[in-house]
Amino acid sequence: MTAPAVAGRNERKVIVASSLGTVFEWYDFYLYGLLATVISAKFFSGVNETTGFILALGAFAAGFAVRPFGALVFGRLGDVVGRKYTFLVTMGLMGLSTFAVGLLPSYASIGVAAPVILVLLRLVQGLALGGEYGGAATYVAEHAPEGKRGLFTSWIQTTATLGLFAALLIVIGIRTAIGETAFAEWGWRLPFLVSIILLGVSLWIRLQLAESPVYQKMKEEGTTSKAPFSEAFGTWRNLRVVLIVLLGAVAGQAVVWYTGQFYALFFLEKTLKVDGATANILIAIALVIGTPFFVIFGWLSDKIGRKKIILAGCALAALTYFPVFHALTGAANPALAAAQASAPVTVVADPATCSFQFDPIGRNKFDRTACDVAKSYLAKAGVPYVSRAAANDWAEVVIGDRTITIFNPQGGIGAGMNAAAIPGRQAEMKAALDAAGYPAKADPAAMNKPLIVALLFWLVLLVTAVYGPIAALLVEIFPTRIRYTAMSLPYHIGNGWFGGFLPTIAFAMVAATGDIYYGLWYPIGVAVLTLVVGLLFLPETFRRRIDDSAT
Repeated sequence: MTAPAVAGRNERKVIVASSLGTVFEWYDFYLYGLLATVISAKFFSGVNETTGFILALGAFAAGFAVRPFGALVFGRLGDVVGRKYTFLVTMGLMGLSTFAVGLLPSYASIGVAAPVILVLLRLVQGLALGGEYGGAATYVAEHAPEGKRGLFTSWIQTTATLGLFAALLIVIGIRTAIGETAFAEWGWRLPFLVSIILLGVSLWIRLQLAESPVYQKMKEEGTTSKAPFSEAFGTWRNLRVVLIVLLGAVAGQAVVWYTGQFYALFFLEKTLKVDGATANILIAIALVIGTPFFVIFGWLSDKIGRKKIILAGCALAALTYFPVFHALTGAANPALAAAQASAPVTVVADPATCSFQFDPIGRNKFDRTACDVAKSYLAKAGVPYVSRAAANDWAEVVIGDRTITIFNPQGGIGAGMNAAAIPGRQAEMKAALDAAGYPAKADPAAMNKPLIVALLFWLVLLVTAVYGPIAALLVEIFPTRIRYTAMSLPYHIGNGWFGGFLPTIAFAMVAATGDIYYGLWYPIGVAVLTLVVGLLFLPETFRRRIDDSAT
């Protein structure tokens, strides 16, 4: 067999083995995100529904919060001990934590201990994932021939989407097989329990790999870093590069990624009231169509550069998010869009009497003022509204041409109203909303599913543009001896904090304002920040060699 044939076979083995292992890790991590609505009911049932869902998203985000710390711990191990063995450890931690979620008793069984243990398991997952990505991307890039790093590492970039897709398929399959009632009761545990099989397969695949040749050469020459953390972040020269990469590339990539693949799913299911199974299927179709573009953009970045493609994706996201999500509303729930247009909802009240419609500790029932009674009902019902200030001691809910007056339960005009009267006001609001055409759920027969898939595909396409080239850029911008540590930290701060907290921040912004599109200002703002910083400071890297010691 010729040398090129052997080399080609080895390269394919590296890509396939690294990618498959990472697919399974992302599968584990994203199950929680897909099942956030169910998990909210099972583990956060002790608070009101709106707060429970945001807390469930917060627990989802907790796994992202610790990813930078995992990057530091496992990044150092990867630079000191080696690439291969570090991500074997991270895989084991991830798989066992996911399996444990499937066994965890609910809030109804063990009370507050249930969400506490759930968050602890999410933290372990986040730490493990913090060490996984940098290892896989570095390992593949250090095997890639010059001029093909974008193409080779783009396969690693498909793994997050493929992991999400695998989770979607299993969730859809189980939901279809046992029905929504059984799935909500106990079937949601099965996707978590199946992960133990995937863990075994993943570990077996990774054990077949040898150490990275670039790292092995450096180790044989005795030039590995003894203190990669201080070397990467203790000097301004390297720290400056870390900050530029974070703000000028990864932060924007992260918010585009999580908007296109997670916020879009939550928006369909929670805001537009599309049933979970339908929302999952629509997202899955868009992912199937869009996933090849990770590789296409990775290949293209070898030809024209990484920076141009990533920043173009951020710019297009900032320009198109509002029209795309407005179009999603019209396509997925046309009755809601029509009701918003013909009978908009306005809450008229003194702003001083209106609470922020999110209580992190779940004690506020939002029943102390007329404004809170009105807004909490609308938020729970998923009805968009606008606020108008007035110096009243009561609140008015204007639904089209109908006005419902709600008096202050705590005193002032209508002081006789108490908690017992609140259901009556809520019933009046519901009747008015029903009469105005506000739907309780999206009607599957009225959905324009081809348009929904097209819009979701556009969001996924933006994801592929910003994410396809990012691994190659990260590997190329840092020197070999500190690469694992240095690239992992900005990647996981960007994706763990800027991206991971996006659903929680965005839905809290929506709950606070009543505007179902208001949460989009967060990813748009971050994408614009990345565009500006990237244009001014981010270097182009696609012609660099990665066995050089200089940054």
